[in-house]
Amino acid sequence: MIQSYSMNSTSSLISPDVSGYQSHDIKPVKLGVMASGNGSNFEVVAQAIKSGDLNAQIQVLIYNNPLAKAAERALNHGVEAILLNHRHYQKREDLDREIVSTLRQYQVDLVVMAGWMRLVTQELIDAFPNHIINIHPSLLPSFKGVRAVEQALEAGVKITGCTVHLLRLEMDSGPILMQAAVPVLPNDTAETLHARIQVQEHRILPLAIAQVADKI
Repeated sequence: MIQSYSMNSTSSLISPDVSGYQSHDIKPVKLGVMASGNGSNFEVVAQAIKSGDLNAQIQVLIYNNPLAKAAERALNHGVEAILLNHRHYQKREDLDREIVSTLRQYQVDLVVMAGWMRLVTQELIDAFPNHIINIHPSLLPSFKGVRAVEQALEAGVKITGCTVHLLRLEMDSGPILMQAAVPVLPNDTAETLHARIQVQEHRILPLAIAQVADKI
């Protein structure tokens, strides 16, 4: 799915090495993106598609927060945005059934959780086995769950980063697809560290999508 990708001097911080990687697939993979907030990871996927770096098309964005800016980003790219407000469902399973129905309606091949801030159930996982990927702002298995950046700072680690992985029922678990390391600087705050982690998230997410899509 990636035709070409130019690495800079920090490429050694990304594993596995994907420099020179080229897809042999011709048919674009159909993506369903799930987001809860600003949607910067949605934006980077959409831009990678637009530039021709990622051979994919976003079929639909599903968002659960009525104030999520991801919906505006989707509309700007001509992608339909569907609000499924989690507050309107009594059980998580009910929400996930609606998500599955929507994704199937849009004939999605691969689900990308790009800042989806809700725990999922087996309903969703069973509907798309090994076809749901998630991005998390830490080097898993360290610092799972919310406030991952703050957890890293509190632990005093010198290196953190981000991880793209296949989704499993346990929070922030599942086979790791790609990671990028980010040094923790002495004067870092949660905001400055998160900003540098996010730069690496934007690098590895399209690459990880491409690698999974090649196996579909």
